[in-house]
Amino acid sequence: MSDGKGLAPASAPDPLRSLEAALRREQKKVALVQEVSRALSDAGDLDALLALIMTKVTELMDADRSTLYLVTEDGRTLWSKVVQGDERVEIRLEVGEGIAGWVAETREIVNIPDAYADQRFQPAVDLKSGYRTRSILSVPMLGALGGLVGVLQVLNKHDGPFNKSDEELLLALSSQAAIAIENARLYHSLVSQNQELQRARRDLERRSRELNALYEVEKELSAALDLDDLLSRILAQAINVLGGGAGSIALVEPGGALRFSTVQGPAAPRLIERTLPHGTGILGWSIAHRTPLVVDDPAKDPRHAIDVARETGVMPEHLLVAPLVEGDDVIGGIEIIDQRRAVRDGETPWGDDDLKLLVLIAAQAAGAIGTARRRSEQSNRDRLASIGRMLAGLLHDLKTPMTIISGYAQLMASSDDASQRDKYVDQIQRQFDLMAGMTREVLAFARGDTDLVVRKVYVNKFTEELTTQLGAAVAGRGIDFEVEARFDGIAYFDEQKLMRVFHNLTSNAVEAMPDGGHLKVRVDKDGDSLVWAVTDTGPGIPAKVHARLFELFATGRKGGTGLGLAIVKRVVDDHRGSIRCDTGPTGTTFTIRMPIRRVAEAEG
Repeated sequence: MSDGKGLAPASAPDPLRSLEAALRREQKKVALVQEVSRALSDAGDLDALLALIMTKVTELMDADRSTLYLVTEDGRTLWSKVVQGDERVEIRLEVGEGIAGWVAETREIVNIPDAYADQRFQPAVDLKSGYRTRSILSVPMLGALGGLVGVLQVLNKHDGPFNKSDEELLLALSSQAAIAIENARLYHSLVSQNQELQRARRDLERRSRELNALYEVEKELSAALDLDDLLSRILAQAINVLGGGAGSIALVEPGGALRFSTVQGPAAPRLIERTLPHGTGILGWSIAHRTPLVVDDPAKDPRHAIDVARETGVMPEHLLVAPLVEGDDVIGGIEIIDQRRAVRDGETPWGDDDLKLLVLIAAQAAGAIGTARRRSEQSNRDRLASIGRMLAGLLHDLKTPMTIISGYAQLMASSDDASQRDKYVDQIQRQFDLMAGMTREVLAFARGDTDLVVRKVYVNKFTEELTTQLGAAVAGRGIDFEVEARFDGIAYFDEQKLMRVFHNLTSNAVEAMPDGGHLKVRVDKDGDSLVWAVTDTGPGIPAKVHARLFELFATGRKGGTGLGLAIVKRVVDDHRGSIRCDTGPTGTTFTIRMPIRRVAEAEG
């Protein structure tokens, strides 16, 4: 019975306790929402961020587990980025397939109290894992601009089906998560792009360094005077751009030995011009195997020539070597020793980029060395050919005075008149002087000498001598020869060299008139100039020869050396004069103009 005091039944709920329990749940939700918000504001590791979010969402929604699906870039597929529960099975769905696929397609909320009662549900995962799905709440994850990011789904609420409040809460959380995912993706994209930019910048810096190095090497190559200077400049530039402390270039000798042609550094006096057997040392191995190398601590490398290193006092810590390859031939090698650049922690003193740069320099150097060698060989051949042509020209020109000497010698033998014999001796002596002058002139031309012995000359006496010598030179050739003197005053020039000019011009004229003709030398005065003209009646000079008439070895006749007119031009130029050639089918005229007074007087 009741005691009359109206006591409530023991099983009746306590309204206050119910309110307190509801308040604690709401406070927990608020705390969890704040915690999720803080997690969403962290754009660090995306996978860790989403795993944390899903843990908190599951707890906040009082669900058994949660799944987050992300949509692929093409917008056709969903795949489970984060799955909670014991089974870590990746799920892939086509948009429109299953509950999550339907939400992605329609962008509508799906709240199902009984999953198996809904035709859109696919029980395959349950069958595979043994898990029983009861209730489902699935919402779309829309980004800041309304684009679909994915689908957020929670399963099996602990105290019954999901309600309207759960939908609103999960939708709000999905919006925050979508924005966080977009921000994280953007952040990682920027990081990735920045890394690409950093790599591109490093590549650009390396390329720029390589181009600058090759440009500097090319400048040094173009400034080199000979092969030794070339090698020295190449080595100095390679040491500079690679930050080395010393180095050497060894070339392969005909027998295969290596000769250190260029050495820079403290050991240079002991190593320069030294030869080593083929394949000796790391440099020799690199040359023999056509392989560039970076070697740290060479003393521990069996290929290192330790005896040579001790003898020369070179004990390197680092080596950078590359062969010099030209076409199919290895002509030598280049070696850089002990770099001077600052090395950061974790870096090696020289790396692959440095080795590639040395290989580029070596290729450039090998081509330049090969070109220099071929140029030197060609120069030697040209020099020998030039000497041969000059000697041939000299011997050819000596024929005339030798013929004259022979003639006067025969006249001397048949003459009993002592005074006449003295005249013949004087003429023979003049021919010997002329021959000596020819020899000196050819040698002076070959050396590039321009010394003149300018004296006061009585032109009438010079023309008399010219008549005698040139007349003897053309005697018996069927040539009508004359000297016309329209000026017989005083002039200043080198008699011997000018006489040589007329001998050369006369020799050319005689060769041009093998069947005879007329040869005339005229001298005249035109203002302050002495004018000489040598005219023949030959067939003229071919146009292709006329264009380069005064160049060395230019000739239009068989057996000619092309030396005579080059010497004529040099003598005229040395006298500050000029020479012109007018030619045609009826003959050729060479006109020489030179100052009649000394150059100093003319300028004064």
